[in-house]
Amino acid sequence: MNKTALTVFLLAITGGTFAQSKDKRPNIVFIMADDLGYGDLGAYGQQKIETWHIDSLASKGMKFENFYAGTSVCAPSRSSLMTGQHTGHTYVRGNKEIEPEGQQPLADSVQTFAMLLQKAGYATGAFGKWGLGMVNTTGAPDQKGFDEFYGYNCQRQSHRYYPTHLWHNKQRIELDGNGLLAKGQYAPALIQEKTLAFIDANKDKPFFLFVPTVLPHAELSGPDDEYYQQYADKFDEKPHRGNNYGPKATVAGYASVDKPHAMYASMVTRMDAYIGQIVDKLRQNQLLDNTIIIVTSDNGSHKEGGADPDFFNSSGGLRGNKRDLYEGGIKTPFIAYWPGKIAAGKTSNYLGAFWDIMPTMVELAKADKPRYTDGISFLPSLLGNKGKQKQHDYLYWEFHEDGGRQALRKGDWKLILQKVMSGNPTVELYNLKQDPKEQNDVANGNPKKVYELRRLIEKAHVESAIFPLTNAVK
Repeated sequence: MNKTALTVFLLAITGGTFAQSKDKRPNIVFIMADDLGYGDLGAYGQQKIETWHIDSLASKGMKFENFYAGTSVCAPSRSSLMTGQHTGHTYVRGNKEIEPEGQQPLADSVQTFAMLLQKAGYATGAFGKWGLGMVNTTGAPDQKGFDEFYGYNCQRQSHRYYPTHLWHNKQRIELDGNGLLAKGQYAPALIQEKTLAFIDANKDKPFFLFVPTVLPHAELSGPDDEYYQQYADKFDEKPHRGNNYGPKATVAGYASVDKPHAMYASMVTRMDAYIGQIVDKLRQNQLLDNTIIIVTSDNGSHKEGGADPDFFNSSGGLRGNKRDLYEGGIKTPFIAYWPGKIAAGKTSNYLGAFWDIMPTMVELAKADKPRYTDGISFLPSLLGNKGKQKQHDYLYWEFHEDGGRQALRKGDWKLILQKVMSGNPTVELYNLKQDPKEQNDVANGNPKKVYELRRLIEKAHVESAIFPLTNAVK
């Protein structure tokens, strides 16, 4: 039997598993929750919400205690993740809405790590919320490295868990029975079906599965099923009255909810269960040992739609929430699991952020290096080679609402500028080693440190014509 015939025969009898067994590069599953707080998981101290699937990944993998999102709100944080740049450089730096649907798209010139993985031969799929460019724009998922997309293209639409439609690649999928007047088909369940199907469809080749789930972002809404009933009578509740389903409802509004604590808890546990299903699907396809799974969140805990982060200690005792550049707004849970490669039960103090994902993923995939990145590969930390791990000189964030904010962390020191666009920002300085909850502003007593970090902020911020922070420090 010649070599070609033998290959065909082996593919036939193995059901196509020969291709992946030959290519030893790992599958990559990157799961990013929406507005999940640093303290919302049991592995990070949560006591009222069950997240045992994610906690299991943490106990069998590596938990990071000093990892940060791109910034403290959706679109720019996702841009930072995909482009490997902090928000002083990345193309999308704010939530700039486009009518009738979508957000400011990534430019044609912008490179994402999904594009590099796709070029390297990975099958690529994204299932959940995109927010970086509408269908038929330069920022659409199919233009930024994804073979398949299913979910919410527009983050404004994702305020509703029973939307009128979702997108499958360029096709608008109408959801019968849904709308601003009615709840019919639950979008996260539909997205989960497509997520699992992607694993089945691509089990014979290396793949990158990106799961930017909309859970547990507001609105607070979901089916009256086992996840909700688990918490329905568990907490003292005060109904939240929002923009309910009915004649006065809007797409971007938040619905009323009778038991907001129970609903929020059920949404986190539902997300955890979906992650458990992804792990089971990998196991069923005998892919688990050659797959790295990462679980994180796009920013800190939120207060929208009746959510109560104080009740759940969602920020894990840290100051701030979504939209803040305090630790509670930008520090994210970050768990990495890879059997046989990442040692079980380890905790990492590596100081990293979303812009590190690009160089790390392309190194894992043996893909081309990016044209540009602010990130550092933290693969040595993942694999236990701490001596080879490079470190950041500093980490930097911008936020373009509420008058503009900037923050920079260098070692244990963190500087925050508030009301930047006023031209006369307020200055706050914290020593995170001594004061991790940012309760003691020591700016007045450390003028040299303030000066040093402000100069670094000046270096980090490059002005953007689309998202200007025009009165940034100079």
